[in-house]
Amino acid sequence: MSFPRKLVVGVGGASGAPYAKRLLDHLAAIAPEIEVGVVFSKTARGIWAQEVGTDPRDLPFPVFGPRDFGAPFASGSAGWRHMIVVPASMGGLARIAHGISDDLLTRAADVVIKERGTLIVVPRETPFSEIHLENMLRLARAGAFVVPASPSFYARPTTIDELVDTLVARLLDRLGIENDLMERWGFASSRSEAPAEETL
Repeated sequence: MSFPRKLVVGVGGASGAPYAKRLLDHLAAIAPEIEVGVVFSKTARGIWAQEVGTDPRDLPFPVFGPRDFGAPFASGSAGWRHMIVVPASMGGLARIAHGISDDLLTRAADVVIKERGTLIVVPRETPFSEIHLENMLRLARAGAFVVPASPSFYARPTTIDELVDTLVARLLDRLGIENDLMERWGFASSRSEAPAEETL
């Protein structure tokens, strides 16, 4: 997988805006050479206001609205080949899976799929219905990575930011961006002793 030169971050209308905020913060800090464009779905700004509490216009990257089809990543000719949709609502995921480009976020995802780039979709929903699972399978078959917003606990995170970072680290991994946002499996956590050996 090639290191991205340009990356679209799509913020969908599901709970989970802190995942997008932490991802964008870390991209600004550890990968300033990547050109990042951010697009919000129609309902994402309201959820961002509730869960993050900041103005998206304060982000260190250009932010586009759902009808901004003049954005460079709305066309394959502009060379944007990497995208993360975090969080992804089930409606947005379904539209991407079925090629329905009815706003800039879904159009950008469609461009990445048709150009055979790297699309990472982060659904934040529970439980998954059969329809949800079929749409995720459809995306996976089209070459996308489906990465549910499932944080891990083996590094014993002690704050919400640390917990969120266990998922953000995996997203950066999928893009080939080195990071040390969490302790990796196989290394004893600095906050705890290694688990005792158990017999299975």
